[in-house]
Amino acid sequence: MDFLAVLAEAAAAPKAPNLWGALGCALAYSGALFATVDSFADLLLVDGDGPDGRPSPALRLKIGSKLAAAAITVVAAGLVLALDSNWFALVALSIVFIVLAGIAAIVLVRHRAHLATSRASLAGEFDATPSG
Repeated sequence: MDFLAVLAEAAAAPKAPNLWGALGCALAYSGALFATVDSFADLLLVDGDGPDGRPSPALRLKIGSKLAAAAITVVAAGLVLALDSNWFALVALSIVFIVLAGIAAIVLVRHRAHLATSRASLAGEFDATPSG
């Protein structure tokens, strides 16, 4: 009977979180963050390579695929952490990912706004010059 009691206690004891799984998920989150920031950098560095000043379809496909892969990776890593009941790692990695991706998005939006105002002022300078 002692063997069955020990077995029952071991089954009922809370298990420790899988630290190797958390490390793998942290690597997945960092790869997804890199893909997200890289896609934002593509938008920043390529300034409207299409004929109408917008990104070309190839560039939009490249950026979209990076963002989709990052989203799939974050969701899969989050599910692994949730299934492992490693809530601390899930919350910590998600907060870090959201904050850093948010900072990158703010930089992207500010750059786009600055670019639009500089283009507008440049267009205003050309319109104000007397022709003759």
